[in-house]
Amino acid sequence: MLLEDKARIGEQIARQAGGTALAFFRRPDALRIDRKGHQDFVSQADREVELEVRAELARAFPDDSIVGEEGDPDKGSSGFTWVIDPIDGTTNFINAIPAWTVVLAGVRDRRTEVGIIHDPIHDETYVAIRGAGATLNGVPLRVPTGLGLADGTTGIGFSNRVATTGAMKLMGAIFDRGGIFLRNASGALSLAYVAAGRLLGYVEEHMNAWDCLAGQLLIEEAGGGVEVQDADDMIARGGRVVVGAPGVFEDLVSIADDAFGA
Repeated sequence: MLLEDKARIGEQIARQAGGTALAFFRRPDALRIDRKGHQDFVSQADREVELEVRAELARAFPDDSIVGEEGDPDKGSSGFTWVIDPIDGTTNFINAIPAWTVVLAGVRDRRTEVGIIHDPIHDETYVAIRGAGATLNGVPLRVPTGLGLADGTTGIGFSNRVATTGAMKLMGAIFDRGGIFLRNASGALSLAYVAAGRLLGYVEEHMNAWDCLAGQLLIEEAGGGVEVQDADDMIARGGRVVVGAPGVFEDLVSIADDAFGA
């Protein structure tokens, strides 16, 4: 099956799942919530949306593998793996903050081939296909050029899997260069905003694959800078993420090296 067909069907699945998640979001008093760890929550919506996405992917692509945040991997035979986050931004979701997304990435031969980020609140769907560009609701995306860190906002993330020292250094370095930062608690949404030119870049010391692979491909296909990574390694272990518009990417890599260690 062509990547374009996979992306088209994946987008349909993401939008359908977004509708299911939105129904949960609109009745928060009925939502069951469990704590996985410090500042790490999972809701009934996360579990049910992931089950729905897995079922639809298995129906459409029975030979593909599936890796999700909330469930065990489903091993396929095609060499193509779907990496899914049913709700990226669960803390926002359970607190009725409208900043969360449904995320699907398609991986083959150790690199991301398809990336889909759907924002049900604003009815925005970001889609990237390797070699075919990135779009927002069907309109092509290109990151801006000729900007520096003082010309806009840089997104940052923080994971409870790392110490706070790196994030503190990161924030200070951005301030020192005349910039400001935003943390919206949805890494995937922030990465989509970089691809759309709403943020200059994004930096996080450690992200899981389901949070970042789709967004990294979006930015790459929109002409932005992305650190080269092995997608299979990211699925297994996660890693740091540094992305940005051409005018700021190298600066952000340097800042990240200093803050987190090269």
